[in-house]
Amino acid sequence: MFQKIGICGIGKMWYAIGKGIAASRLLGRGGLLLYNIHNEKAIKAANEFGPVASVAAEVTAMAAEADVFILAVKPNTVPSVLTAIAPVFKEGSILLSVAAGVDMKTMAFYLPAKTKIVRAMPNTPVIVGAGMTSLTPNNEVRPEETDDIIEIFRSFGRAEIVEEHLIDAVVGVSGSSPAYTYMFIEALADGAVRAGLARAEAYTFAAQTVMGAAKMVLETGLHPGKLKDAVCSPGGTTIEAVRTLENNGFRTAVMEAVITAAEKNHRMSREK
Repeated sequence: MFQKIGICGIGKMWYAIGKGIAASRLLGRGGLLLYNIHNEKAIKAANEFGPVASVAAEVTAMAAEADVFILAVKPNTVPSVLTAIAPVFKEGSILLSVAAGVDMKTMAFYLPAKTKIVRAMPNTPVIVGAGMTSLTPNNEVRPEETDDIIEIFRSFGRAEIVEEHLIDAVVGVSGSSPAYTYMFIEALADGAVRAGLARAEAYTFAAQTVMGAAKMVLETGLHPGKLKDAVCSPGGTTIEAVRTLENNGFRTAVMEAVITAAEKNHRMSREK
């Protein structure tokens, strides 16, 4: 396992990954290095994460020390960061990027030859230990290193190896979909409030039910359609509700949302 993991970034994903790694207990004291252009944010995060975390004064210093350098910046700043760290990037270390829409060929252009690169596409539930991450290593990354990267991300959720050309689909179904799910939970709660349930209780019932249904899919291995059928008693309330969802284009709307997000990510990649 790696001894030093550095995270360079700004925003929610930078924080979410840092918190997830800190909570995983895979690193020793000072093993998690944090860099943020706003130093006060890095200091605040390090204080929250505990003894495992420390603040890097300069991004170049972190690049020279980290075994894994996690790039969690906005896509348009990737070239400037890679240009800055390339001369000092620790030999044999791994660059792990969560920057949306920036492919490995583009990143390799700015880095020394044969740099180990992994593209990761996590989603924000990593912050509560329930993230879903796709990982795409280049050919320079050794199998045992890939296994260690997988272990890091599985310590606060699930992670799977995905070919790079499928990352657009991952964005649609996982990277962006927490937003769709929050909308679904909100809509469930609104319906419950209309039916007479208090708002706070409605959110609890809706959120717990969504979490439980997802857990049923993951832990039973059964097809979602089969699980749905098991809830739909003949002539009952559930099949009536399912009919209403179908009449209002529920599945089509969800499919279109996934496809739209995937296509947007593809366009972003081509614009780099």
